[in-house]
Order: sequence, then structure tokens, then C-alpha cells
Amino acid sequence: MQNPLDSPSSVHQTRSDPECGFRVGKRVHWIGDTRRIGTVKYMGPVEGFSGTWIGVDWDNDGDGKHDGSHNGVRYFAARGLKTASFVRPHNLSSGISLLQALEARYRTVSTKEEEDEMYVLSARNKRVSIELLGKEKIQDKISQFEELTSASLSYLGASSAGSPSLISSTLPYLKELDLTGNLLAEWNDVVIICKALPFLAALNLSCNSLSPDITPMPQLNNIRILVLNHTGVIWNQVEMLKDSLPCIEELHLLGNKLREITAVSTTAVQGFDFLRCLNLEDNCIADWAEILKLSQLKSLEQLFLNKNDLNRIWYPDYGTTHKSDNGCESLDKNPMSFNTLQCLLLGGNKIEDLDSIDSLNSFPNLVDIRLSENPIADIGKGGVPRFVLIARLAKVETLNGSEVSPRERKDSEIRYVRLVMSKFHDNPEEITRLHPRFAELKKIHGIEDERPLTGATGPQKMASGLICMNRFLELASMISDIQSSYSSCSHMQLFL
Repeated sequence: MQNPLDSPSSVHQTRSDPECGFRVGKRVHWIGDTRRIGTVKYMGPVEGFSGTWIGVDWDNDGDGKHDGSHNGVRYFAARGLKTASFVRPHNLSSGISLLQALEARYRTVSTKEEEDEMYVLSARNKRVSIELLGKEKIQDKISQFEELTSASLSYLGASSAGSPSLISSTLPYLKELDLTGNLLAEWNDVVIICKALPFLAALNLSCNSLSPDITPMPQLNNIRILVLNHTGVIWNQVEMLKDSLPCIEELHLLGNKLREITAVSTTAVQGFDFLRCLNLEDNCIADWAEILKLSQLKSLEQLFLNKNDLNRIWYPDYGTTHKSDNGCESLDKNPMSFNTLQCLLLGGNKIEDLDSIDSLNSFPNLVDIRLSENPIADIGKGGVPRFVLIARLAKVETLNGSEVSPRERKDSEIRYVRLVMSKFHDNPEEITRLHPRFAELKKIHGIEDERPLTGATGPQKMASGLICMNRFLELASMISDIQSSYSSCSHMQLFL
């Protein structure tokens, strides 16, 4: 009677006790597959089937069979049409402790059967066994946990911290810890882990569904890098974490469906005095006014905004007003906004106007910019080519991940000036309005106004200056040849 429900094809781990291992809201994974993770949404009977069932809403689309209902009866609301399953309790695991995960990752000895499967095929299609040189030494080294400075425990089903004293004595010098894709849900477990590891500086909690409730937390002065990608955090939680992370330098919040940045007490985010890198990629931020709330972060050097929904940007000039996408006008008051920002990644947004590009020149120290996968950088969608972007961006040293060399900058700027001259030769007012750097670039490269030949039109106007220059160079070359011939021949030979 299990055909419409889930049952495992094989079991590879110890089965959980259904009496104490589950509750609604608990994070679980499928026995034998620690990457198939979900949340318990229901516990109880299912009509037409005997015994107790666990209703799970899986994280990955397609891992389930329905939306939380069966035979017309709804037991819970799943997030998708095929993300839910009803599962017998013994087919699920509610997780293990941090140190158990450590044992599983670093002290697991490969079986003879597993080693027999390690082979390559020879030229004659015969199996040649692979021997891992120094395998015993490697296993011996990594099994000495007290010497570990970095540990990767991703997708091992860790759901709790365990004993703080045991963590401290087992991993006394650990500096980097990757806990991606585990079952951690409570911030208290995160605090226990951080406090038990005095040298821990980098912590990756990506793909853990963390609780929205953050109780007052102690200061974690050792943490410099915190990765919370795909954890479902919102900015209110970030604000609550701020006082607990006084020395944070890198904060990664990719893929959390963030739409707004809700600063506490003021219009701009305060604190984070040492934050150098903030990653907000792959979110849902559409209004640049939200990003301006970050403009007073005093140490911010890198801001990653790839794959959001931004359609225009501007620099907050002193005393000017801007109308945000929600129709509200805001007054820009601080002329030192984004004063330390050097890198701004805007790839994969919806920017399509040149005014947004020109505004990047106002950022005092911005030299690394990404604009790829925006309409403005896509010629097929009415955008402009790379040389135009380089010419309009006075300080950019790296564009779309590629260095802008002095030679490329010079060529791009000259090409840009001549392009503008060819299109707006008789309309200087239009040039000034649409091309703010035109006069500056023209002066830098010593490009004079070109007068077209009589009757010349279109490209001939642009080419006339080049033609004159070529003729001058040809004449100079002829004079040089004559002088060379004169010096190599005798006076008599010249008159024969």
C-alpha cells in the first residue's frame, strides 16, 4: 500500500527513532541521501493507509510527488505542486551532531569493495587498479583533528552542535568551517559552535534553513567571514546579527529573495565598521533606493549585485532629489556616499540607460565594474559596445572581468570621439547633453574639429582628417628618402 507514497530503495544509515526524532518544522533528510533535504510539515495518519506518516516538503523541486494533499484530502500546504511526500518515519533522518559529522567525513575508511571500484581502463579496455600513494599518511593526518585548521562538512546531515567542551578539545585550532547543506535550523547551535572554536574566522552556513527568530546573541569577535547563501534570511535578521559580529569583513547573502534593506532607526545602514565585501547577488532588489541605504558603510570596498532586478542607478549628489521606483522622492544629503567602494558588480540586471552608466563616474574610487547581461551592454538589444562603455567610464580599470589596458582605453576613447563627431558634427548642444565626456576626451587626445571636404557626407567627414594625416606622412617619408639618397651618393654621381 506504499505505491502513492515514498519508500527507499535501500537503507545505508542508522534509522531514526520516530518517537523522539521528529516534530513539525524539523529539518530532515532522506536516509541514504543527505542531499535530499526537507522540512516536516505533518505527522499523523493518511486516509487509506495504516500507521503514522511524516509529511515532508522537500527543498528541491521535483523531489516530491504532490502538493501536500492526497486523494482529495489536504494535510498541509507545500511550496510547490510536486515538492511534497508522505514518508514512513524510519525512512528519514533528523540529523547528527557536528562531531559525528566530522567523524563521518574524516575517519571513514574505504572498504575493499569501494577500493576495487577505483580503476581506469587501459588502451586494451582492461581495468587497471588505482593505488592512492600516501593514503595512510593522509588519513592519519586528517584524523588528527587537533591539527585541523580547515574542515568541510557539507551535506552530512549535521543538525546540532553537540557538546561545546568536546568541540573545543577536538578542534582547538580550526579557522575555517564549511557546513553547507546540513540540517542546522537554530541560531543557538551556530553560537555554540562559534564560541567553542576560538580561532574560527570563516563560517559557511549556506543552504541551511535557519530560523527567522534570532534571540540576543553574544559577541562573536573571531568571525571575519560569514556565508548565509540560500538560507532564507531577511535584512531584519542581518540587522540583529550586526552587534554580534563586530569584526565581520565579508558577508554573503546570495539567493535569499531579498527585496528591501530595512535599516533600523535611520534611513541608512549603520555599523558593520569593518565590512569590506557584501554579496547580494541573485536576489530580487529592484529599486536602487534600497542600495543607497548601504552608502554609509565606512569600509565597504566590494558590492556584488549581479542577478537582481535593478533598472537604473544614480549617485546620491548632495542636496538633490530622486524619484524612486515606488514614486517617493528622496533627498540625497551626504556627498561622501560609497566613499571606499572599488568594485561594483551589476551583471544580469535590467539597466538600459546611459545616464546610469555615466553616474558611475561619480563614485569616488570605483575602478572595477561589471555590466554584462544588461540591455545597455547588449548590442542586440539596443545597447552599446565595450569601447563606448570604456570611453564613458573615466576611472574603470576592470570591465566585465577583463582588464582595461592603457592602450585599450586610448583606442576606445579616440574611436568614441570620432564616432560622436561623425554623428553630431553640426549639433554641439546635443553632444554636450548626450556625451558628458566628449569635450574632455577631445582635449586629452588633441582631436581637432574636422571640416568635411566639399560635397562630402557621412563617413567621408570622419575620414577627411585621417586622409590629411596620411598625406602628410607620405610627404615626410618622401623627403626622408631623398635626404638618405643624397648622403649616400657622391657629388659627381648626382650630376651624371
